[in-house]
Amino acid sequence: MAGRRRKNAGASAAEGTAEAVLPADMELQDLYGAFAAHGLDDEDLDDAAVLVPPVKLPAEEELAAQAKAVPMFGYALALARWAAPHRTVDEFGDLVEEDRAPAARLLGLAPAEGEVPEEAEVEALRAWSLACDLDLVELGTTAAGEHVAVPGPDLEPAEQGDPDTVLELWLTAAGIVRELAVEADSLPEGSEGSEGPGEPREAEEPGRAASGRAPSEAVPEEDEDEDGLNEVEEARDAAAELLDEALQVLYETTAFAEPGNETVPLGVLAALLVVPEGEEPSEELLGDITDVMVALDPMLGDLAELGLLEYRPIDPELFDEEEGEEPAVVGEEPLDEEESARFGLVRLTPLGQYGIRQWLLEDGYDAPLVGELAQGDAAELLRGVCESANVLPEEELRVWVAGREPVGAARELLAAARGDDGYGPLRRMLCVSALNLLGPSAEPAVREVLDDPELGGSARAWLSTQGASDVPAPSRAMALWTVVDTFAAQLLDNGGDAELLRELITDLPVNGDPVEWFGELWRVDHPYTADVLEAIGELHPDRALAKEARKAAFKARSRG
Repeated sequence: MAGRRRKNAGASAAEGTAEAVLPADMELQDLYGAFAAHGLDDEDLDDAAVLVPPVKLPAEEELAAQAKAVPMFGYALALARWAAPHRTVDEFGDLVEEDRAPAARLLGLAPAEGEVPEEAEVEALRAWSLACDLDLVELGTTAAGEHVAVPGPDLEPAEQGDPDTVLELWLTAAGIVRELAVEADSLPEGSEGSEGPGEPREAEEPGRAASGRAPSEAVPEEDEDEDGLNEVEEARDAAAELLDEALQVLYETTAFAEPGNETVPLGVLAALLVVPEGEEPSEELLGDITDVMVALDPMLGDLAELGLLEYRPIDPELFDEEEGEEPAVVGEEPLDEEESARFGLVRLTPLGQYGIRQWLLEDGYDAPLVGELAQGDAAELLRGVCESANVLPEEELRVWVAGREPVGAARELLAAARGDDGYGPLRRMLCVSALNLLGPSAEPAVREVLDDPELGGSARAWLSTQGASDVPAPSRAMALWTVVDTFAAQLLDNGGDAELLRELITDLPVNGDPVEWFGELWRVDHPYTADVLEAIGELHPDRALAKEARKAAFKARSRG
């Protein structure tokens, strides 16, 4: 799955969702909490742009249960069991004619009595073909030359719900459908086999296209035009790239969505793929958005069948326009919710998140899970969050504190926050955030560090926010050291966000004589003193104050 460069969701207003905030509207630091200390400079922006956000996934047992509940996957399991002890098949491995109606009835696709509709038999053949592709049934030939199928070794553990087996089988099935969706989208209109994945290519052999298992079709006709084949291959690559990018956008959007708000209008998804960041959609881009929507529509529908996503397709009546007119997929007037839904809605399921994450990992991307950094002690937690460019700090802290005894957890966090290394300010800032999650119950542990030269200032500030009225004032040295430490943490955490830093700078307690204040500040024994003073000198709106800060920064550097 290829990495994706972010685009701006500029067409959302045209889709009637102008208020929506999507990942493409955010800065990388806001999305991922990436720290400047990790060395992300201008030359690294392309790498940063394909960072994959951490996601929350259910336990594998729950995911396996969801996979078994996918109808087509369940059908494949049922037919594999039905094959025991063995079942006669044709030379392609498909069910023989006399077994197709019974298979459809077994799956509940047709009534127990009476005629079995052709579409029910086709569906049963598709499920059988999937079972063959997953090796839930194995094909062979008897000594007498009879073609037979028998249950495969993975059937029993899959039926029993073994998570590893079920999820591996489901992921294989999802990969098959993903490839077939792309193949179908890349075939020329009207060409043989251009029906959707799983639909029969030839009426007399309806099962052969069920999962792409059609050896006789794998070799093109000898007289196939070479240029035509190249065009099909190029179209396939373009469709694959489009689908991969769409799935990654959905993955990111779902990761940042509030629970219950994971559904994305198809037009917004297309806009994220088409409209460059910072641009408003031109009339040409609106046409491109429409084209992308139409291209994605059948492919997303195919993926929905394996449970990767929930999808409401584009209403076909929208395309019933007079001859020569373009379907008005993106309009100028805002649409109400129901009308907007007619243009397509897509929601990535937990199974879909699992599948896309596995594909990303296979392609070498770092695709973390929320809570992966919260499995050790407080020192490992804070170190891991500080050192990871791809992390949601608040989520990791929330996982770590959950269920822990507040006073003991606070003591452990405070001990881990000490240190004068490069990440020290960040650790202390994260420690305060974790204390906020622990709440007032952590107060006894916080009071224990009031005299600590590194923690005393932030401990006092935290107690004050909790409503404590008996907090002793810090010494002058502690107060100045805490100013530098707090500002350094913001420098590291926000990657040099100039606007935010200016807001912080204007709140600095520079009262009275700035020469005296900066004269004290540059003497503070802190590894980031000079960096903080330089930032103040560059960004403070008061030119006189900025000049004094630059002088102080020079003195701090000279002392070092």
